[in-house]
Amino acid sequence: MTILIEQIENGAQAEEQKTLAIVDDLVLDGGFAVPKEASNDGFVAPEINAFGQSFRDYDVESQRQKTVEEFYRLNHIHQTYDFVKKMREEYGKLDKTEMSIWECCELLNDVIDDSDPDLDEPQIEHLLQTAEAIRKDYPDEDWLHLTGLIHDLGKVLLHPSFGGLPQWAVVGDTHPLGCAFDESIVHHKYFEGNPDDRNPAYNTKCGIYSQGCGLDNVMITWGHDDYMYLVAKENKTTLPPAALFIIRYHSFYPLHRCGAYTHLMNEQDRENMKWLKIFNKYDLYSKSKVRVNVEEVKPYYMSLIEKYFPAKLRW
Repeated sequence: MTILIEQIENGAQAEEQKTLAIVDDLVLDGGFAVPKEASNDGFVAPEINAFGQSFRDYDVESQRQKTVEEFYRLNHIHQTYDFVKKMREEYGKLDKTEMSIWECCELLNDVIDDSDPDLDEPQIEHLLQTAEAIRKDYPDEDWLHLTGLIHDLGKVLLHPSFGGLPQWAVVGDTHPLGCAFDESIVHHKYFEGNPDDRNPAYNTKCGIYSQGCGLDNVMITWGHDDYMYLVAKENKTTLPPAALFIIRYHSFYPLHRCGAYTHLMNEQDRENMKWLKIFNKYDLYSKSKVRVNVEEVKPYYMSLIEKYFPAKLRW
């Protein structure tokens, strides 16, 4: 496997998270019927994270929280409309390397997301915890199991052998650029250092967009979500549209936790949100110290990878 490395200036800390969203009566999306509820003996969300604290608590005093806040300071200053446009053009070429989905999973063994207040385990642990929790409650939705496994693979951008982008350019909650920064965004105060905050064209509710334009037409902060979406889409995955929506927007917490930016959504976005809200329960609350036997579950996920992806992907 040959990897072309392009260094991006700047270094930092990090943050990438997820959220609770329990949906009662869902219908369908992308041709897949949505089960009304999980089985009675299915996944139960814990009340505390791996550190013994509440999930997504950004105020509790700890060294990790200081790391998270510093990450968001850098993220909010440097994630501008022009920066994201540049990143999408550069990484959208998919000319860094070729490797399989599972090879990418193994590459993430060396990655820990400094921005996440709920997790300090290698990312492969979180991927399998998420996938297995979904598999238990939705056994017939194999595409959703695989989505759980691959949703964070874009974090490979943090790996030194892959170019080692700074954490603020890879992880953390995402939000739109080109319009006003909503107050619900974590550590909102740091946007005062972002040049976009002083651009009149970007400072209204819709900014450069129109109401109902669809999220596909909105520039979202750059990171592992958008990168993995590009990788999956350009390598012609056969996963349904709902899966691509989950991969692309699972860190868009201002939207699916706080209801911000819904005015930019179209009807297709609203349908896909039903699946994303199911997914995020598992993405956030499956973060624990419970270990998954990788070799035991690997054959199942290899069969799903073969079903929905080519053997080698361009990254």
